[in-house]
Amino acid sequence: MLRRVAFLAPPQIGRWLLATGLLLGLALAQSNLELARQAVQDWQAGKYQTDPSQALGKPTEEAIRLLEQSLAFPPPPRELLVNLNEPLEESIPNGTIVKFPATVAGRGGEVRVTIRDGAVTRIGFTPEGGLLPAWLKSPVAWVLFAALSLGWLVALRSNSALARWWAEGWALVRQYRGLYLGTNIGLYGLFALGGLVAYTNPQMVRLMQELVGGALEQIGLGSALAGGVLGLATVIFYWNFTNGLLLTTAVPGLLLGIPALLFNALRYFVLGFALSPVALPAANYLLHLPTIVVELQAYILVTFGGLVLMLKTLRGEGYRAGLRALGLTIYLGAFFLLVGAWYEAFSILFLMRP
Repeated sequence: MLRRVAFLAPPQIGRWLLATGLLLGLALAQSNLELARQAVQDWQAGKYQTDPSQALGKPTEEAIRLLEQSLAFPPPPRELLVNLNEPLEESIPNGTIVKFPATVAGRGGEVRVTIRDGAVTRIGFTPEGGLLPAWLKSPVAWVLFAALSLGWLVALRSNSALARWWAEGWALVRQYRGLYLGTNIGLYGLFALGGLVAYTNPQMVRLMQELVGGALEQIGLGSALAGGVLGLATVIFYWNFTNGLLLTTAVPGLLLGIPALLFNALRYFVLGFALSPVALPAANYLLHLPTIVVELQAYILVTFGGLVLMLKTLRGEGYRAGLRALGLTIYLGAFFLLVGAWYEAFSILFLMRP
C-alpha cells in the first residue's frame, strides 16, 4: 500500500509516508517486546497464576474463564532461567509470539508469550525438542521410516513371516468375531457419544482443544512440521506407537485385558468430546475423519487382543497362548498406525492448510 501511495504522490510525500510506516512498525514491535518482557517477569512472580480449583461451584461461564486462565498461564517450572535480552518475535494469525531463550535444570528451551490485540493471552515454557527424542528429527530416521513403510507393504505380498503373522492375526479376529465386533461398537460408540455430548457445552470443547493443543506443543509435535510429510509422519507414528499402542493399551492389556478396555473407554469418550465438529470447521473435521477411524482402530485391535488374552487364560488355554494373541493384534495395530501417520501428515500439511 505504501509503495502504491508513493508512486501516486510527489516523491517527498512518498518517502515521508514510507518512513512513518517504518517508524510505526518499529514502535509496535518494540511495544510487543516490552510487553512480553514485563509479562514474563510478572508470570515468574506469580501474578498470572490461577488455581483451577477456584472454578468449582462457580457458574459455567466463570468456571470456564478460570480454567482457561489456568491453562493459558501454567505455573513456571522450578529452576527456570530466562534470557530476556534475546527475544525472537514471530507473527501468527491475529497476533504475535515472542520467544525468549530459557533453561530448566540445565535443559534448554524457550518461554513463549502470545500477544493478541495488545494483550498477553498465553505464557509457557517449551523444552527444546519437547518430549520426543532428538534422533527423530534426523533425516536418517526419516529414511528408515520410509524404508519400513515400503518394506512392510512389499513383505505383505510375499511369503514372509510378516505376511504369515498378518494372516494369523486376521484369523484370530475371525475366530473371535463377536468379541471384536462388540469392542468396535463399544469404543467407536463412546467416541460418537463424546462428540454428541460436546454440543451441550461448546465452550468446554474449545477449552479441551486448548488443553490438547498445549499438550501437543509440550510433546514437540509442532516442531515436526518442518520435516515435511516424511518427518511429520515419522514423529506421529513413533508417538502413537510408543505412548498410545504400547504404554497405554498393550501394557494394561497384559493384566487380562480389562484395564486396557477401561482406559480406552475413557480415552475414546474424551477424544470424541475434544474433536467434536461443534468447535471445528466442517471441512477440517471431514478431512481428519479418516485419521480418527484408522488410528482408533489400532487401539481397538490391541484392546481386543487383551480381551482374547483374558478368555484364553480363563478357558485353560494358558496365559502364553493369550500373550501370542495380544502380540498379533499389536502387529495389526502397528500397521494401522503406519497408514494413519502417513495420511495424517499429508492432511495436516496439504489438505487442511488455511
